[in-house]
Formats: sequence, structure tokens, C-alpha cells
Amino acid sequence: MENERVILAIGRIERALSRIQATKEAAIGQQPDQALEQRHAALKQEMKQAIHTIDGLIARQEH
Repeated sequence: MENERVILAIGRIERALSRIQATKEAAIGQQPDQALEQRHAALKQEMKQAIHTIDGLIARQEH
């Protein structure tokens, strides 16, 4: 059950990153949106932390 929640969370993170990437690619040639860049950087950091947490949960399940 816990693994299912982790898998769903990873899926949500991946979909969010895909939306951000698509928005960024669509904006090529336009003036940079500093607010979007900051949100993107913050989301990437949150994602890294979430993956670190997930890795820890998986490691505990394996031992």
C-alpha cells in the first residue's frame, strides 16, 4: 500500500515536470519569465528532496 502511494507521488511529480518543460519550450523566443524560472527551480529542488525521501522509504522497506 505504501509503495502504491510512492508510485502515485512519483507520477504526479513527473507530470508536473512535463508541464513545466512544455511551457518552457513553448516560451522559447519570448522574454524569459523570471517568476516561472524561479518556480521551476523551486520545483526541481522539491522534486530532488522528494526523491531522496522516497529512496529512504524504499531502503527501509528493503531492510
